[in-house]
This record gives sequence, structure tokens and C-alpha cells, in this order.
Amino acid sequence: MNTQPAERPDRLACETVHARESLILAPYAMHSARSAGRRYREPEHPYRSPFARDRDRIVHSAAFRRLSGKTQVFTGNLGDYHRTRLTHTMEVASIARTIGRTLRLNEDLIEALALAHDVGHPPFGHAGEDILDGCLHGKGGFNHNRQALRVFELLETRYAAFPGLNLSLEVLQSQAARAHKEAPRHPPLLEAQVVDAADSVAYTTHDADDALELGLLELEEMLQWPMWNEAAGRVRRRCSGLTRAQLRRAVVHQLIDWQVGDLVDTGRQRLAPYVETAAGSQTQQNVRLAPSTDVAEQKAALENLLYQRVYRHPSVLAVRQRAQSALRAMYQALLAEPDRLPAKFRGRAAEDGSARAVSDYLAGMTDRFAVRAFVHRFPEHARDWPGETGVIE
Repeated sequence: MNTQPAERPDRLACETVHARESLILAPYAMHSARSAGRRYREPEHPYRSPFARDRDRIVHSAAFRRLSGKTQVFTGNLGDYHRTRLTHTMEVASIARTIGRTLRLNEDLIEALALAHDVGHPPFGHAGEDILDGCLHGKGGFNHNRQALRVFELLETRYAAFPGLNLSLEVLQSQAARAHKEAPRHPPLLEAQVVDAADSVAYTTHDADDALELGLLELEEMLQWPMWNEAAGRVRRRCSGLTRAQLRRAVVHQLIDWQVGDLVDTGRQRLAPYVETAAGSQTQQNVRLAPSTDVAEQKAALENLLYQRVYRHPSVLAVRQRAQSALRAMYQALLAEPDRLPAKFRGRAAEDGSARAVSDYLAGMTDRFAVRAFVHRFPEHARDWPGETGVIE
């Protein structure tokens, strides 16, 4: 009779995760077995890797759900076709997983990082970020990447045993690298680099798609730019007789496929020397994943076009200025009367000061909730936001 004690189920599960990753992932990927763990120790999960747990904690957070009501570039005033922060985030995750799978990187970690990357955005997109940064001038400023760390480490309150979400240190360090891109405290993981690259692919392509749908740009104008013209040429060689709408959508798909293929090709070339080595940490420090020079130059031209013709479009600027005025007014009013903050944020004021607590509260709002809060607080401006009245708790 076998009298040996049975293996602990959590240990068996942990070994199964590690064994699966050793078969699928490249040596240069971030393996769960090399994770530095969490700030607050927790037992291994019976059947999920630590990065899969991070992904699920982010998805179930209130801050992630609120992304559905936050502006990417265009607000609901301009239509309802365009991306929100949530749909953009999902697109980034999809693109990043494809790149990561092809390069044999850790998809669980990539997905967690992709779903986390915009959680710190305030309402009204970068317009809201600029206002909060100005309001906090001399008090640490505001940056959506740093704000995401506050969400993950302090502001989410879903667990009794610890503040925040207690994400793995790899996720927190990768988010910190996004917040300190000029001088990161840690070399960015390859998985984090993939997410940054996917983010760039998604927003340059989809912002143009949204602008075309909303009539802020014309397809003929876009086709004069080398990147769109080349993509359209590839589409026409495969398909003929397309309508304008069909051509536009096909070009968007081609642009994404082209950029992803380019990132995969350049990534394979740069990672080739490390395929047979187990020095994963060395790879993470030495390799930088980026598009080829040709694609990078064409992307830069497209980004300049978007800045000049879309982000600075009069219709976009008008909404931006109105939203900024509302957010600034609410910040000033709440800073003058911090007792009007919800109890959770009054507690944060005692820890971090009223200015930061007011910023935390405003940053967590969706666009619609921010407008309703503004109209409730300043009813004389209700005519500027028709249909946005209601009770604010």
C-alpha cells in the first residue's frame, strides 16, 4: 500500500501551470515561475496562473467597467459609432495577444497589461487629463498612467485582506514603466512592450476610422497619405468593385494586419539570438520591440495628420473646451468644500490631501456622470448640456 502523503492540490496546480508555460512559451517570455509575487502574500490559485488572476481582477474592477462611459477621442455629441475607452482597450488586448502568441510571450500577462493600460483615464479623454494636470500643478500633477497605479494599489476596495487589487509586481512595474517612459525604474518587459506597440497600432488606425465615419475626414484625403494609399492598393489587388464604405473598412483591416505583421517580423529578428538561451531576464533588458523604420516613419506621418485634422478639429475642440470648463469648475468647487466628497474620498483627503482626493474622485467619473454632476452642482449651465439632468448621489 502506498503510504506517501498526497501532493497538495495547489502545488500540483502550480506545477501544472509552470509545466504548460515551459512547453508553450519561449525562454525569453515572462514565465509565472519567475514572478516576484505580490505585495501581500496569497496562496497559489488551484488552476489559474498569477497573471490570469491579475487579468480577472482588472476585468471585475469598478474602474474597468467605467471605461465603457469614457471618451477615447470623440464624445456622444458627435455620434455613437466611435470607440470608447473600453472598446479601444479590447482592441488593444486583441492585437497584443496576437503579437504575443506569435512571439511565444506570456498571453495572460499581455492581456492583463492591455486591459489595465487605460484604467487611469479621467472623463473626456486627454482633455480631462490636461485639466486635472493643470489643477494639480505644483502638487504632483496628474498622469493617467500614474493614476492607474493609484487605482490598482489604493482606490479599488474589493478585498478585505488588503487595499487595491494586489496585482503581481510584474503588472505594477510594467504600469510604472508606462508612467515613467523617459526614465523607467525597471526595463520594460517584452510583454509590456507588445502592449505599447498594440496601443499605437489601435489608436492611429481606429481614430482615423472613427473620424471618417463621423465626417471629420474624407476617404479621398486619407488615400493621399502613403500608408493609407499603400493599404488601399493591397486591398484593390485582392478585391474589385468595392463601395466607399467597404473600401474604408477593408483598408482599416489591412492597416492593422500590415502593422502587426511588421511588428512580428522585426520582433522575430531581434529575438532570434535568444531563442536557444534560458537567460530570459537578459532578453527582457536588451531587446526593444518596435516597428521597422519604414513603418515607423509612415505611422509618424499619419499621427501628425490626426493631430492636425482630427484632434484639433473645431467640432472636437468645442466639446473639449466645454468639458474642460465643467471639470475645472467642479474641481475648484469640491476643493473649496471637500466635505461634499463621498466618504471614501474624504478618507483619502486625510491621507493624501484634498487636492489629490478631489482629483481621484473626478478621475473615476464617466463622461455622462461628470456632466450630470456638473449640471447638478451648477444648474445655471444646464442649457449647455441638454438632456443631462438628474439626481447625483
